[in-house]
Amino acid sequence: MIKNEHISRYIGILANRLRREIDALASCGEYSGAEGKILHFILAHTDSEIFQKDLEEEFGMRPSSASALIKKMEQNGLITREPVPYDGRFKRIVPSEKALQNKENVLHGVQALESRLLDGISKEQQEQWLAITKKMIQNL
Repeated sequence: MIKNEHISRYIGILANRLRREIDALASCGEYSGAEGKILHFILAHTDSEIFQKDLEEEFGMRPSSASALIKKMEQNGLITREPVPYDGRFKRIVPSEKALQNKENVLHGVQALESRLLDGISKEQQEQWLAITKKMIQNL
């Protein structure tokens, strides 16, 4: 630990600021910040099948949290769940027409936030930060 500096404190501050920024992106009232992050992932991967397990892994969510969020998004008309023909136990998550109409805004908003976040940070620093963060996640 660096003297008088607590890395976990700064990670918490960063997480809170990011959450506020993401919530502001979603302030149109169509969806929450959490739904916006999920929606961004789904819209960015429309060329592949997305399942609840994919969201759990991508966002480090518990199955119960992912299930509740998916249900809420379905109720809000942002996604539908469709059974896959090869296995009746699985339902893929598909963006609704409403979500597809907002695709450019959602994708652009997250990309703009990412650009602001990384402004002035070199590619090497970004790669180093990512490696360190992944190691911290493994440690926990």
